[in-house]
Amino acid sequence: MKILVVNWQCRENPLAGGAEIHLHEIFERLAAAGHEVTLLCGGWPGCPPVANLGGIETLRVGTRQTFALKVWRFWNEQLRHRAFDVIVEDINKAPLYTPLWGASCTTVACVPHLFGGTVFQELVFPLAAAVWLSERPIPLVYYDVPFQAISESTADDLAARGLPRSHVHVIYPGVSFDHYTPDPSVRAPVPTFSYIGRLKKYKGVDLVIRAFAELAHPEATLEIAGQGDFKGSLAALASSLDLGDRVRFLGFISDEEKVALLRRSWAVALASPKEGWGLTNVEAAACGTPVVASNSPGIRESVRDGETGFLVPHGDVRAMAAAFRRLAAAPTLVAAMGAKARAFAETFTWERAAEQTIAHLERSIRGGATQWKS
Repeated sequence: MKILVVNWQCRENPLAGGAEIHLHEIFERLAAAGHEVTLLCGGWPGCPPVANLGGIETLRVGTRQTFALKVWRFWNEQLRHRAFDVIVEDINKAPLYTPLWGASCTTVACVPHLFGGTVFQELVFPLAAAVWLSERPIPLVYYDVPFQAISESTADDLAARGLPRSHVHVIYPGVSFDHYTPDPSVRAPVPTFSYIGRLKKYKGVDLVIRAFAELAHPEATLEIAGQGDFKGSLAALASSLDLGDRVRFLGFISDEEKVALLRRSWAVALASPKEGWGLTNVEAAACGTPVVASNSPGIRESVRDGETGFLVPHGDVRAMAAAFRRLAAAPTLVAAMGAKARAFAETFTWERAAEQTIAHLERSIRGGATQWKS
């Protein structure tokens, strides 16, 4: 097949996150299987406009701020004539409304998650309102479009917005469990907790820091890896709680450093009010590390409460601190949960996700809502 994938970013973009990892893990496998895959995405200042990423022809147009303004014209002038079999729009920030301009071929929408009201926790009101409003026409513009969602929570969210639930097919992400592997010998000698991800307000990292402070363990440490515009506020919070050097901001870390951090942690923490899935949770599980997370949409599907970690009510700092305390007091519990977490992670493979994706695309091209769900 000739597949055009449309997304705001590629995996090399400095702002890339889990959604971009998900996209590339699947579609690079499709390219390796012989399908012709082109990615149309935004760029960043100074980036090369054309690249080959894992066999995917990558075309970068504009920047994060201008991509939505330029993508339609680029399609019409540069790509429309190439007779793609299917356009896959990855709706992970705001919709680009591909059914309105790519109607010459089948469109499939892939959704990690939509912001909904949580956007007002992150952006100033005018920008948050713009993002929120951009999502409102989705049920109208995409009503007859087959969807892929990465969790049941996301599928339910789409249905609640007015899309036919029968049009939404759930394909869980994978994890590279041959790369993310346990190594009990490098587990930190003292209770060590970690957060890995973007430092954005809506991610709830401040809740993790407050819960860590309430843990009140003199030897415990919290390592925070990632970049974002909320870092200054988080550092100020840690200082105000008199946590000293027991909270460490690592900044951007390499993939090798990420694996090392997951292995030495006693638990990974995630306190978002909403996620599509929680890829880092499963990567931690693959490394034999439990997770303490908010019992939020998406996240609750990537953690088995009481088995691979603990789920706590979102925003409940005391409950998160109590979960930290249970693990800090019992290295044997960390090891037991870690073993179950590894077994859980092994049920998710990128190969399975890629096979299910290509099967869904083929059904979608054949057409018919009854086929999309089958």
